[in-house]
Amino acid sequence: MTVLALDFETANERRDSACAVGLAWIADGRVVRRESHLIRPPEMRFAPGNIRVHGILPADVADKPDFAAVMAPYLGDLARGLILAHNASFDIGVLRAGLTRAGLPVPDLAYLCTVQVSRRVFPAPEGCGLGKVARRLGIRFEHHDAGEDAYACAEIALAAMRERAVADVHALAAALGLPVTRAAGGPAVPRRAPGAISGRALAAFPEEPAALRFAMRGSTGNRYHVSLEERPGGPELRCTCTAGRYGMRCRHVKALEVGDITDLLSDNAGDVVLLARMLGAKTRVAGAA
Repeated sequence: MTVLALDFETANERRDSACAVGLAWIADGRVVRRESHLIRPPEMRFAPGNIRVHGILPADVADKPDFAAVMAPYLGDLARGLILAHNASFDIGVLRAGLTRAGLPVPDLAYLCTVQVSRRVFPAPEGCGLGKVARRLGIRFEHHDAGEDAYACAEIALAAMRERAVADVHALAAALGLPVTRAAGGPAVPRRAPGAISGRALAAFPEEPAALRFAMRGSTGNRYHVSLEERPGGPELRCTCTAGRYGMRCRHVKALEVGDITDLLSDNAGDVVLLARMLGAKTRVAGAA
């Protein structure tokens, strides 16, 4: 049976916002293959806290494939194999949510959490976070890089196998009294057309575009204001920064257009998401005309 470690990084608090994935395959007592990919999430909304963790910015993934395209080559191994993940409920949740959001069927999955393995084989008062366990075992890797995290997860499982003198991950689970978790899959869920805005979302959007105003942090810490103004060619974002005053699409405007709230200072992140969807929908309508 295929055994592979899996790790995701997400753009925000939603499980269907994967922006990177890492995988590492185990065979014959060693890591035999590694893969790592950036992913363009369905909504380009990156929470500052997530960026601080993994360092991935909207610009890094703007031209990358979406979740379905990135994961397609690996779904066979994930469905037929045993998945290892450190804090598996998170990564399996991201996998299932990403497939559902993409309108793809979710396969039956079998997985084992290496946090639970570590607590039984490598316990320590400081805890069993990925970085802490890897440091105790001398595993060198770049934490919060999805590919590196998957590799570290796989190496932790291999170290546990050696410590308990077992031949494979299934035998390790049995020796530790950790049953492999099995999650039932489900059929594909019809996918909403990209950029489509629900009636509820449209109803929540201000009737007057000029009512939308956002405070943004400049590169030197200055505070600028971006407003949605009605122009002859349609609604347009204008910024009070120097570039904006000269009629240019500054970085603050470009960020809001894709739903990036990294430098948002005002407390209206929900309006940013709706704004990005509305502008995207208007652009597609104009292009089809």
